Amino acid sequence: MFTIFNQSLRRWKWSIVGWGSILLIVALYLMWIYKPMLDQQAQLKNLLDAYGEAMLSFFGGAVDIFSASGYLNFGFFSYIPVAIGILALLLGAGLVAADEEKGTLDLILAHPITRTALFWGRWLALVAALSAVLLLTWLGFALGLPLSGLDTTLWELLLPHLSLFSILILFAALALFLSLLLPSRTFAASVTGALLVASYIVTSLAAVNDELAPVNNLSPLKYYQGGHAVNGLDGRSLLGLLAAALVFTALAWLLFLRRDIRVSGEHGWTLSFRRGAERR
Repeated sequence: MFTIFNQSLRRWKWSIVGWGSILLIVALYLMWIYKPMLDQQAQLKNLLDAYGEAMLSFFGGAVDIFSASGYLNFGFFSYIPVAIGILALLLGAGLVAADEEKGTLDLILAHPITRTALFWGRWLALVAALSAVLLLTWLGFALGLPLSGLDTTLWELLLPHLSLFSILILFAALALFLSLLLPSRTFAASVTGALLVASYIVTSLAAVNDELAPVNNLSPLKYYQGGHAVNGLDGRSLLGLLAAALVFTALAWLLFLRRDIRVSGEHGWTLSFRRGAERR
């Protein structure tokens, strides 16, 4: 399993470096402009008042964007799940289906390695890859904190990243599950992406329309704290999202154990649920 973990991380190293570096720069820039923004606080308040409370609510709530939680949420964490969610769902959808569609998965499984070791080795590598990207993002905030004068600590800056991590892992697990259920990884990634965007829109609109509350209860992003986590992490929501991710991952693992590996190309809709000993 360690060999699979290592190989998968090496395969994704440029994705980690690319995404992590870009987000580090964005985070550093946001911290750098905070102090100049405070100097223009009066003018900015007039501008925000012109937009209205409903407009601000769509981007995470009508809060004081000059506070640490308000600024971090409005400037970064309110929209970043959709942006970096693209990476999570692409990695999840291609975790095993990519090699299967290329016709190399059967060759990999011909080696003395169990399906369980292959699956969990790659899944742990995916978790590590997303963690590394978020760690680089946090590093950008940490490097910029002394320049910003933002009233928060390094530990408090880490908390929104933990909330973001739970969302990314959930949608990566969902994409992985759908990639073993639907005919292709492209289809699985598209459906997962649509669900992510729909969740974002529903949760955003629910902030200005109370009638959407019943639907919003089913939206994963309702339980995402974003920048507001600097004031304290909601452990219950965090564990709930991680538990849901674990369920989808376990279901994907069971499907993979019972899957007829195709030589190449896209799969059909027929699923095999044969029982028996784990295949190699």
